[in-house]
Amino acid sequence: MTETRRRRWYSVLGPGLVTGAADDDPSGIGTYSQVGAQFGYTQPWALLFSLPLMASIQEICARIGAGTGRGIAQNLKEHYPLPLLRMVVLLLLVANVINLGADLGAMGAALTLVVPGPALPATIVFGVASILLEVFVSYARYAVFLKWATLSLFSYFAVVLLAEVDWRAALWGTVVPNFVFSKEHVTALVAVLGTTISPYLFFWQSGQEVEEQHRRHVKPLMVSPRRAGSELRRIRVDTLIGMAFSNLTAIVIVIATAATLHRAGITEIDSAVEAATALRPLAGDLAFALFAIGIISTGLLAVPVLAGSAAYAVAEMFGWREGLNQRPREAKAFYAVIALATLAGVGMNFFEVNPMKALYWAAVVNGLLAPPLMIVTMLIARNRRVMGGLVIGRWLAFWGWLSTAVMAGVAVLFTVV
Repeated sequence: MTETRRRRWYSVLGPGLVTGAADDDPSGIGTYSQVGAQFGYTQPWALLFSLPLMASIQEICARIGAGTGRGIAQNLKEHYPLPLLRMVVLLLLVANVINLGADLGAMGAALTLVVPGPALPATIVFGVASILLEVFVSYARYAVFLKWATLSLFSYFAVVLLAEVDWRAALWGTVVPNFVFSKEHVTALVAVLGTTISPYLFFWQSGQEVEEQHRRHVKPLMVSPRRAGSELRRIRVDTLIGMAFSNLTAIVIVIATAATLHRAGITEIDSAVEAATALRPLAGDLAFALFAIGIISTGLLAVPVLAGSAAYAVAEMFGWREGLNQRPREAKAFYAVIALATLAGVGMNFFEVNPMKALYWAAVVNGLLAPPLMIVTMLIARNRRVMGGLVIGRWLAFWGWLSTAVMAGVAVLFTVV
């Protein structure tokens, strides 16, 4: 591949790649580790099944941002009842702060596995560092940092190579569904889908498409439709690669923990950090270190996305000036939300909150928020008053509505299990 072609591919990858990689945050790693430890090789199929659902709804969110030049919350504000927007933003804030607390706590604990010491000071340092980077580093530089940070996910591919995997069983479990209608299997399916299709990703990718327009000094696609063809192709490629990378990494984590923890009879994992600790005597020091470092690296990628998506939603609701391309003094309220949400996540770790209980309640909130938000997102994407001639086609609409129906079904399952 020539240097020109490499640069072309690198320029195509952006919001979709970062969004997908951020989905594999420390809390997600904990969920995938628990699934692998509990069920062995039988559940990776759920992640393969969720890929087209996740990719379709994320592409729709990206198209809304690129087409209208406005994020999800701003479109909600302009075209739908204000109480609906307020409910959505409030639930998003609650879920994101819980996720931030769990992720930052996991990062601090993971660091103590590599460099012995207390976890809380490390958690505080990670939180403050994330705020400083997101607020004071220019968007152009920060976007490049986030893009390169996605490479940290390759640490989990190295872990699976170090484990003694039964590849025949792993491949079978990835392509052939194995589901028993029991409390354990339903809970695992809910956890996997709730972790992969998360509302904060909708707000982030839509907002990042708007950021990219500001960075490149171009108008929304509705205003400059001549660019629509090439931009929509870029969005599709970026999103498909990002979501495929995300779900492939998740499958690898499930397989790695199935090959080690499940085989050794360890079926209960309380966190990603506990999974890393349990790996050490089973897969060796290198696998343990890679798993632990991966937790920290993915956290550094996910924390800005969680805080940033909350800030986009709140700023769009109140009509504040927003965007990571803005200087701090130009968007004080937007950056204040980033700082406060991150600090609230740090603060959770002072109260010894059980990380799995925190993630459970985050999943409850996300499960309640995702279906109505996805319904409204689909209505926006099919509304010619909003999207003009850029309304999504029937095929993408089919996958978007299917994704919405599946998440609605998951929310119902969550309440009855």
